[in-house]
Amino acid sequence: KKTKKSLVLVKWRYHPTIPKGAISLYIQYTMDQLYLPMDLEEDIPENHLVRVVNAAINRLDDAIFDAAYPGGGRDSYHPKMLTKVIIYAYTQRIYSSRQIAKSVRENIPFMWLAGRQRPDFRTINRFRSQRMRDVLETVFTVILQFLANEKYISLEHYFVDGTKIEANANRYTFVWGKAVLKHKKKLQEKVHTLFADIEATEKQEEYECQAQDPAELGESTTITSEKLEQMTQTLEAQLVEKPKDKRLKKAARTLRKDLLPRLQKYEQYQKLLGDRNSFSKTDPDATFMRMKEDHMRNGQLKPGYNVQIGTENQFILAYSLHQRPTDTRCFLPHLEHVKTTLGKFPQTVIADAGYGSEENYAYLEKEKIQGVVKYGNYHKEKSKAWKENVGKIENWTYDKAEDTWKCPAGQTLHFRKESKEVLESGYEIRKRHYRSPSCEGCPMKERCTK
Repeated sequence: KKTKKSLVLVKWRYHPTIPKGAISLYIQYTMDQLYLPMDLEEDIPENHLVRVVNAAINRLDDAIFDAAYPGGGRDSYHPKMLTKVIIYAYTQRIYSSRQIAKSVRENIPFMWLAGRQRPDFRTINRFRSQRMRDVLETVFTVILQFLANEKYISLEHYFVDGTKIEANANRYTFVWGKAVLKHKKKLQEKVHTLFADIEATEKQEEYECQAQDPAELGESTTITSEKLEQMTQTLEAQLVEKPKDKRLKKAARTLRKDLLPRLQKYEQYQKLLGDRNSFSKTDPDATFMRMKEDHMRNGQLKPGYNVQIGTENQFILAYSLHQRPTDTRCFLPHLEHVKTTLGKFPQTVIADAGYGSEENYAYLEKEKIQGVVKYGNYHKEKSKAWKENVGKIENWTYDKAEDTWKCPAGQTLHFRKESKEVLESGYEIRKRHYRSPSCEGCPMKERCTK
């Protein structure tokens, strides 16, 4: 039997269960039949996703993998082959190295990508955890370039959203920024008290000079661990000269065994915190956030990350990890990452109200990006209760020529002053204040000024 795509060699055999001359009702089934050709590609449809992965990775330059292969020993599996297998496995929601290795042995698209080679799970895991890690961003960028060249993406409409992912860390190993500041302040007060006691009880002027003037610390002086180390060494040196001085011995022991290690710990905590308010001891990069999956319904904070993902035509174009729980503060860093990865900004950015802020709107306007981003009160302003609320300035009338506002009661509010508010990000919000001559006797005052 000959077809357009394949040639089937049929062996005719006498079947003892079928009477001679009778017609069989079934297609012949023999497991020892050999089929030609034996190319696995013949069994993969032309529009199959595995072909897209294969074409995209083939565009990679072999040189990007060279740094991860110093040479020596037996020949390694080709990095392109392993990259294809791993990326295609991820598209099929297969993440376990053992399951990927099993698919390479049993699944036709995987077998075709691997060229019938069979890397074991250790090889796959070692490649993606060590060698592939440094080139992952490059691979991602090349695939995006391939999608752009094939007109799958155009960066015309960029949809961005965030999701919080719980870190693989103990949820009870939290460190809070405010607690660190409080404990550090108390510790410094103890240091001041300790040296003040030494100064108060020391009567000899020579000793006071050798003690590096502890009284000059002052109540408001900030003591660093380096400075406290020097002061501790000074006391220990004096203790060598006066080994029987119990007061010095106790002070030096307290500094060396208690106060100095604690101060060093608090400084290390502050360094890990940065501008965050918390971190996990078992995963210092994770910040404590409220997750969407709150099974106990008590708003429990868990260590995690805020992952921002942007898509177009259901393709992920960019992703970024953030240590901030709110999407508002992640928006600008994510767009900067998009520009770095793709070489330009999207024409239009679409996001939900979680990204709506004056700072973000100003950034979109500055970079000439069309923003389809709701602000926080967008849906509330559509409600009847909002429109009937006389206390909302959105329901007042603004006269641009006179720079005045008119309230629902007919009172005119004139401009008085301008103030500024600087956010944590450094963005400056300018506020204009208006005032009416008098609201006394107004029937709407109670509803307007509450």
